[in-house]
Amino acid sequence: MAVEEEGLRVFQSVKIKIGEAKNIPPYPGPNKMRDCYCTVNLDQEEVFRTKIIEKSLCPFYGEDFSCEIPRNFLHLSFYIFDRDVFRRDSSIGKVAVKKEDLQKYHGKDTWFQLQPVSADSEVQGKVHLELRLSEVITDSGVVCHKLATRVSECQGLPIVNGQCDPYAAVCLMGPSRSDAKKTKVKRKTNNPQFDEVFYFEINRPLSYTKRQFDVEEEDVDKLAIRVDLWNGSNLKFGDEFLGGVRVPLKVLGQAGVHDAWYFLQPRENGNKSVKADELGSLRLNIVYTEDHVFPSERYSPLTDLLLQSAHVEPVSASAAHILGEVCREKQEAAVPLVRLFLHYGKIVPFVSAIANAEINRTQDPNTIFRGNSLTSKCIDETMKLAGMHYLQVTLKPIIDEICTEHKPCEIDPVKLKESENLETNRENLRQYVDRIFNVITTSGVRCPTVMCDIFFSLRESAATRFQVDQDVRYTAVSSFIFLRFFAPAILSPNLFQLRPHHPDPCTSRTLTLISKTIQTLGSLAKSKSANFKESYMAAFYDYFNEQKYADSVKNFLDLISSSGRWDQKSIETPIMLKEGSVKLTFKRVDGKGSCRFMIKRAQGRNRFGMKNFKKRWFRLTNHEFTYHKTKGNSKGEGALCRIPIENILAVERLEEESFKMKNMFQVIQPERALYIQANNCVEARDWIDILTKVSQCNRKRLSTYHPSAYLNGHWLCCKQSIDSAPGCTPCTGGLPANIQLDIDGDRETERIFSLFSTYMSKLVKMQEACGSKSVYDGPEQEEYSTFVIDDPQETYKILKQIVSAVQTLEQQHAQYKRDKFRKTKYGSQEHPIGDKSFQCYIRQQSESSTYSI
Repeated sequence: MAVEEEGLRVFQSVKIKIGEAKNIPPYPGPNKMRDCYCTVNLDQEEVFRTKIIEKSLCPFYGEDFSCEIPRNFLHLSFYIFDRDVFRRDSSIGKVAVKKEDLQKYHGKDTWFQLQPVSADSEVQGKVHLELRLSEVITDSGVVCHKLATRVSECQGLPIVNGQCDPYAAVCLMGPSRSDAKKTKVKRKTNNPQFDEVFYFEINRPLSYTKRQFDVEEEDVDKLAIRVDLWNGSNLKFGDEFLGGVRVPLKVLGQAGVHDAWYFLQPRENGNKSVKADELGSLRLNIVYTEDHVFPSERYSPLTDLLLQSAHVEPVSASAAHILGEVCREKQEAAVPLVRLFLHYGKIVPFVSAIANAEINRTQDPNTIFRGNSLTSKCIDETMKLAGMHYLQVTLKPIIDEICTEHKPCEIDPVKLKESENLETNRENLRQYVDRIFNVITTSGVRCPTVMCDIFFSLRESAATRFQVDQDVRYTAVSSFIFLRFFAPAILSPNLFQLRPHHPDPCTSRTLTLISKTIQTLGSLAKSKSANFKESYMAAFYDYFNEQKYADSVKNFLDLISSSGRWDQKSIETPIMLKEGSVKLTFKRVDGKGSCRFMIKRAQGRNRFGMKNFKKRWFRLTNHEFTYHKTKGNSKGEGALCRIPIENILAVERLEEESFKMKNMFQVIQPERALYIQANNCVEARDWIDILTKVSQCNRKRLSTYHPSAYLNGHWLCCKQSIDSAPGCTPCTGGLPANIQLDIDGDRETERIFSLFSTYMSKLVKMQEACGSKSVYDGPEQEEYSTFVIDDPQETYKILKQIVSAVQTLEQQHAQYKRDKFRKTKYGSQEHPIGDKSFQCYIRQQSESSTYSI
């Protein structure tokens, strides 16, 4: 989801590798070990949780998490929790990285010291304040000055234990005073509207002779307004600190007025001093990306240049191939290139062109596509994007079964446990390999068309280049579908969305053995047992040393590499796509057209409330969307409600004002709308995305919807009183399901521009290499030997066009930054004042003629 900024869209995304923690303090009891897990939080909102690593003070997680960030945030935080024998969770420590500091750690493995978790430091949200200094003449004729402090509202306060009943404490602070006042408590909201004014008297020296609103310097330096937000809902432990802000009165300036938004800050000295290494440390690799995307017309020159790549002769002179040459890692170039070509439906001719060029440069058919070339990386990325659902349908059921059953499958005699039997383990492993081999080799008809077209091109190019080798048409395809697609997915199912977390060590070992065997079966090597370094693997492989396995592989490869489109067969067994626990309620339109609320626990209530929302376990398959009372019930037939996919007319967000609840969305059906609250903003986006994808081809999809609920006799969004009134807002995601629709072409071009801009020095060096090859007919200079340049003149021409397009975009980005800085008003609702922006605010005010915002 993009944030709009004056004609420019800003996308935020993050990829995180949670490695391991070390030196966690021991549990204060006879058993020193802890059961720890790690969470990822946007500010105070948890968006991901690792599995629990039991009985360890140095837990290894090895988990990856990535997401699009759908809102603004201040901190990316990581918490280490310990779960005790009573299943109670207690925080051990945290790592909090400010948004502006994320680039310091971009793509680097970094050890972070864990910091203490304190209620005084766990803050988020912002507050709107107005200060006004006025002169008042008392009844006795004495002139005094009063400070009026208005606490208007707050936004985004943290919710503590499911509740937020905030109030504000306002205090005028000075060397000899501390006048405190409080607002009323606002119940059950984290966006309270206070709109209360408090007055504080400020005395002046008798020598005061300056003009009316000029506050004396020495007084201002000693006085400040302190506003603290508190949660008044905790009767057991007292009120909880939510955040505060300190405003020195010098901001009043000559006008005597200050009106601004502030980010709430932690309480001063809120964290106790902790020695280094006392809480341990956490290893993380964070890649945070922020894409600033202009309107499409700005990218047309660069986009057109890239999309022509498949038709440039030779292809090594094309813009896309040049990007792969200048990037430090081929993967950097492959990701945006594949997404761009998929978006415009040109991925097959592009991959075919670069693959054919690589095959023609290959001398030995046994080394075909063995390196990490641009071709290999592009095909890998295409399979990940186009084949993800194919993987889900093919492998997920059996992978889930393996991870659940925990059957012993260790066949290395050295690693065998005393309680295990080698023959039993071999049989368990053989059965798993057989089943996975069968589901793969019978899945050809479901292989996505774009993958089949690419495999057909690989097969034809390889067979033409190496006509003597009869097997090369198979190995060219199997080197991708088996070695780079199925085998890695089996080995690390969490990286391919087949499992939520990295498997436990025992299951991981089982999957490693299965992956090795499947990889060898798919390779069609002449002497397969020789492929294994371990003697126990060679012995195990004898089970599969039969011609029927080779024939099955060849039939499968023939099927997926044949030209033409294959009809997808209907899948009789439902495939589970997503499940999770969320809250829900729904409204139904009955036969008379009236609207009544169906509430599980509070039948007969006339209005929505927190109690009307029941926590349920939801499951989405390719056939239906269901919810169950608990997760355990979902394994049987006990669904409380079943919604066929064809009955989903729209899936849209629900505005927060409807129920004063965040992360709400609605699943609209012919006769009712299901209102659902996800646990966090990322989960809400995931549910909306996948529900939208599976229902996009429904013929009766709505074109408009109501973004708010129907309450108190009218729709909150458009105020219409008829509950069956047509929607007032266009639906999103109403186009036919297609992989191209999930990709923003302009965003990918922006990413490619960023890469070209980063590696501009290499573009210049490549231009020099073209000039050198054109005028010097001799041994290639060493500094230019890393570039593939088949046609220096054509390559130089394309390079010149790339540099021109990139420089134009660089100028437009620079102009945007200048305009944004000039227009940014620190202290506005969009740009509240914080630690680092306060000086910017003061400087901004000094450059203007007035101090009012």
